[in-house]
Amino acid sequence: MGDDAHINVVKEDGIGVIQLNRPNVSNALNRRMVDEIVGEMEALDCDKTIRVIIVKGYEEFFAAGADIEEMLEDSPLSLELLDPFAVWDRITLIKKPLIAAVNGFALGGGFELALHCDLIIAGEKAKFGFPEVKLGVMPGAGGTQFLTKAMGERKALEWIWLGKSMSAAEAKRVGVINRVVAPEMLEEETMRLAKQLANQAPIPLRLIKEAVHKAEELSLTDGMKLERKNFYLAFDSNDQKEGMQAFMDKRRPSFKGV
Repeated sequence: MGDDAHINVVKEDGIGVIQLNRPNVSNALNRRMVDEIVGEMEALDCDKTIRVIIVKGYEEFFAAGADIEEMLEDSPLSLELLDPFAVWDRITLIKKPLIAAVNGFALGGGFELALHCDLIIAGEKAKFGFPEVKLGVMPGAGGTQFLTKAMGERKALEWIWLGKSMSAAEAKRVGVINRVVAPEMLEEETMRLAKQLANQAPIPLRLIKEAVHKAEELSLTDGMKLERKNFYLAFDSNDQKEGMQAFMDKRRPSFKGV
């Protein structure tokens, strides 16, 4: 990325790492930064050398919300014409595993960015929340939907209505995040998980992600149909043949993503 980019990107061993990089404003997400994040996610999704994508911030903060100064002059009409949340919808189209590594604060849009990822690993001191109500507004990039699906309607209403923050331990207890680790171990643990996923067959990972994400919006019958279709599709890959042959040969499979 250029020197004035709002993110840094590193590729290593099949893993693409996007680091949010506006430390002077605690990684507040302005529209340009979100465009950069999503654009890089899409680029990594198309990169055949990359199997897993990580999004991370810094030790003190993941992202402390949206850039309020940018929104001060917004109106309903300007927002309708700009459609600033359309770019967020593109994250749901990313096919590879997305992992959020969260230390410090993940608030407002920062929390929504983490919730858009498939898995969330957090340091013990991480804090999550939607303080928008205290600014006279509400979450707009999916926060009400993602949090409700994760923790249920009544608890989500309480947290969002009061603008409360939850600890990493509480977020894990109610199913909002996957793992809590010591802050100094966050990067190591996230990379360990990413490498485990990178060693899996990429095509089943993609098919599983689609089926699991659709499970909540489809009826059981339609969800089963999608699962079955994706199960059959996996048998059209060389990795399926390699995986089953390796099992028979009692050796480690070598998956190529084809």
